[in-house]
Amino acid sequence: MEAKDFSAVTPEIEALAAKSRENNRIDISLYDKYEVKRGLRDLNGKGVLTGLTEISEVKASEVDENGVSHPCDGKLYYRGHDVEKLIEGFTKDKRFGFEEVTYLLLFGELPDKKQLADFNELLGNYRCIPPNFVRDIIMKKPSRDIMNAVARSVLMLYAYDDKADDTSVPNVVRQSLQLISELPLLAVYSYQAYRHFHVGGSLIIHEPDPKLSTAENILHLLRADGKYTSLEAEILDIALVLHAEHGGGNNSTFSTRVLTSSGTDTYSAISAGFGSLKGPRHGGANLRVAQQMREIMANVADPTDPNQVKDYLVKIINKEAGDGSGLIYGMGHAVYTKSDPRAVILKENARKLAYEKGFEKEFKTLENVELLTPEVFSEIKGVEKTMCANVDLYSGLVYKVLGIPEDLYTPIFAVARTAGWCAHRLEELTSGGKIIRPAYKSVSKPREFKPIIER
Repeated sequence: MEAKDFSAVTPEIEALAAKSRENNRIDISLYDKYEVKRGLRDLNGKGVLTGLTEISEVKASEVDENGVSHPCDGKLYYRGHDVEKLIEGFTKDKRFGFEEVTYLLLFGELPDKKQLADFNELLGNYRCIPPNFVRDIIMKKPSRDIMNAVARSVLMLYAYDDKADDTSVPNVVRQSLQLISELPLLAVYSYQAYRHFHVGGSLIIHEPDPKLSTAENILHLLRADGKYTSLEAEILDIALVLHAEHGGGNNSTFSTRVLTSSGTDTYSAISAGFGSLKGPRHGGANLRVAQQMREIMANVADPTDPNQVKDYLVKIINKEAGDGSGLIYGMGHAVYTKSDPRAVILKENARKLAYEKGFEKEFKTLENVELLTPEVFSEIKGVEKTMCANVDLYSGLVYKVLGIPEDLYTPIFAVARTAGWCAHRLEELTSGGKIIRPAYKSVSKPREFKPIIER
């Protein structure tokens, strides 16, 4: 029997696709007519209020004495704590912060020294995966996309859990801690399998060290010699903290809460977060920044020269360069206006790392993009728009300098964000109470049924 190409888009499929496009197009004017907020956002980009949370707060505006809202420097709070202050606290004490922040997000308060030590030990004990899992799941059919590979692994962990469907809080806490501990392994091992089977590189599988932090273990597992510097681990830890949580309304967290509200298991709910975060409009944007950065570096004679970078940004916005979308990736945010606090913090750490490792040119190029994009946008579009760098602009450079391959950029984001997803799952289980089911208005017209002989 002739082998079939299961990925082929045949002329028959193209014809069906044309029919699909024709019959799935909704008149945009109907959204205004029925006062439907597309993307659950109003015309000003403000999200529709769909839930309550105590886990985090994203602040991008403030109200004056007249009740008028104005853009302000962005702030991000975890359980009421300013993220900037949290990072200042643990970096001043020369300790890693991701585990401490995870405790805060999950349990609502900062741990004391003993609680943190006990928590770190618990995570270390859970930092392993079931016997033969690497051989049977990760190695058997390596995926070209690491996010898909990790999501598949998360779903397969269901089969190794005797209490997989138990949604009681104690059991979900146990599952959450295990997933948070296991995900660095799943991500790095999936990458190593892909690299070996699809690219032809050496297969490197290191055992995790239960005494190391999450950031240290990622670098240890990824590098052939398992070595890293204190500064490298410190900055990766900060990146994990900044990506750990970002409110209940972001696409992946909302997806996790929607699935949780249905009563489904932890593995299904968290894998939904992975599926969402993979998208280029969400976590996958860091890859777009990296790709755009390479293009600028390749096509601009001196990317440290603001005038030359500005000329190329004009071409990108005019869709004469880049991917044709007219977008400057890493610039602008759905919520933040004047500044993204994550980008501000990450920028300074990227600067420190870049100058130590010899990536000054790349850093200056990104800085030019950040400074010039609002100006270019205003000149071309003819409108003043408050636009700031988002976390994706500098995260890719941090990962690049750390030697993390691009295939792992978004999975590392997911490793961090799983802490937030699990916190929101626990909050939904405890306080939600109802299945999340928003309404869609049908705008189809009644049609007369015709027997098949008359069609």
